[in-house]
Amino acid sequence: MSDPNGLITPGRAAPGFTLPAAPDGRQVGPGQFRGRPVVLAFYPADWSPVCGEQMALYQAALPELERYDAVLLGISVDSVDSHRAFAESQGIRFPLLADFEPKGEVSRRYGAYAPRGQSDRALVVVDPDGRVAWSHLSPPEVNPGVDGILDALERLNSDRRVNA
Repeated sequence: MSDPNGLITPGRAAPGFTLPAAPDGRQVGPGQFRGRPVVLAFYPADWSPVCGEQMALYQAALPELERYDAVLLGISVDSVDSHRAFAESQGIRFPLLADFEPKGEVSRRYGAYAPRGQSDRALVVVDPDGRVAWSHLSPPEVNPGVDGILDALERLNSDRRVNA
């Protein structure tokens, strides 16, 4: 499922899953959004400064992502309760999924799990058909920003127009 360096590579089928999401614990996963691009934002921990900055940036960029009809899902090994408090403190309105028990199972399936027991800081864009369109792994201390996501969504949008 992933390249030798770990992270799942473009062209592969995105592993299906559902995880409990803040704020209410309902089960959410990319399969519920088939027909739309899904952005999976794996991140190490709710309360770290870089993660807070990254998730707040994605909240601010949500209107841009929605222009592409994309769904954004944040994923870490933190609990739903931690996600709920974190989302409230940061003003985050998109779902934060708890890859909590078994710890990191979904992160592992995407090749986005670090030996230190956390999700890596990784981005995966899943196309409307459920295949990985783009993936990116950042160092834990680096906020990858939103430009790569937007570029991947623009390429998907262009491909759909050409193939329509």
